[in-house]
Amino acid sequence: MTPLRGREPRGRSLSGDDTRRTFSSAALSAGGPTAPTWWGTAWVEAMEDAALDRARLERGRSYAGSGRVASITVTPGRVTAYVQGGRPRPYRTELRLRTLGDGEWEVLLDAAAARPEHIAALLDKEVPHTLASAAELLPGPGDLVPDCSCPDDGMPCKHAAALCYRTAALLDEDPFVLFLLRGRGERQVLAALAHRNADRVAGERPTGGAPGAMPSVAARDALHSGDRPPLPPPLPAPSRPGRPPAYPHASGAPDPLSLDLLAGEAAARAHALLTTGRDPVAGLTTWQDAVRLAAAHPGAGLAASTRALYRDLAAATGRAPVELARAVAAWRQGGPAALRVLEEPWDPPAGPFDRARPALTAAGLPPFRPWRNHLTSPALQLRLGQDGLWYGYESETGREDWWPRGTPEEDPVAALRGAARPADSLPRRG
Repeated sequence: MTPLRGREPRGRSLSGDDTRRTFSSAALSAGGPTAPTWWGTAWVEAMEDAALDRARLERGRSYAGSGRVASITVTPGRVTAYVQGGRPRPYRTELRLRTLGDGEWEVLLDAAAARPEHIAALLDKEVPHTLASAAELLPGPGDLVPDCSCPDDGMPCKHAAALCYRTAALLDEDPFVLFLLRGRGERQVLAALAHRNADRVAGERPTGGAPGAMPSVAARDALHSGDRPPLPPPLPAPSRPGRPPAYPHASGAPDPLSLDLLAGEAAARAHALLTTGRDPVAGLTTWQDAVRLAAAHPGAGLAASTRALYRDLAAATGRAPVELARAVAAWRQGGPAALRVLEEPWDPPAGPFDRARPALTAAGLPPFRPWRNHLTSPALQLRLGQDGLWYGYESETGREDWWPRGTPEEDPVAALRGAARPADSLPRRG
């Protein structure tokens, strides 16, 4: 009989089972096999054989080798990571793989339990060829489905290719990651093999009579009648909010992007309540919260996921998507105060507002016409906020289509320099 000793799988588990494992970028860079395994090579070939652009594969290989792939999370049918591209904010990238059905798992587990050397090989982190061929354990060309929040529509893009290469390194080190991708964690697989192994050994033993009685403990001896010990002190708060799980794409299920966004927001608010005792968004209106959610979304402006998010948030608040986009630009300019400047004209008292026009003239700028808290030229505009800061805006010449630009400043000329496009560059004081 081959003993199935449990070993703690590498990769952090966020729940009681091991159907979600997270491998930190530091752990990915340390140790590992000295040469690729045949099953890790087969994983890479499944992507490369279906790739449409070899150049993207080379870029992906370079990204994988230069540490651009952050921590990798593996769940049944999905491997997810953030990959740093050419922009400051990394892209959320994933690879999807079909999970095996119950019947396919029965075939695979029966094949493994039938030969003790198969079990021994798995415990030694080896995948026998005959076992892999018993069921569709390894992916074939086209089985790996990439998805990325970047605007590149390559199949795969370089970020998905980088994730594929880094996942191959995980498979080289621990083939149970492949079993998890096909639907079952290491503990579940080993328990099923142990059960089959025990049944096989029991069938080989001669029958001899009724087994002895099971040992037992009287209930009165098991109950504790004394005082209960005090509860342990609460655990310290984590340093940052946790990441939400990877949600599956399923027909009729909620949109995975929406679930990811809402779960991430809930985690951030819960962490703030736990560490500060204050909900950072409790005082926001529904519209302000919708603007905040859209402004926090990491996707590029033309990504399909971003367009869908703007459309849904705008519809939920009774606004047009262009209104939401303009409000997002204001929120990114200066948060709730900038959104108020966008939406609420007011009449400022004499003082900073009156001194702004001579300062603009002294900087060599064309005349600005005043209206309430606005100073407007054909293509540039300044708005004085009730916080005493100047907010820059720009529009196409001759159109009243003003969009927030730059950062708020106490100096009106500095605020305009941040808002101006290269073609509208302002003279600087000598």
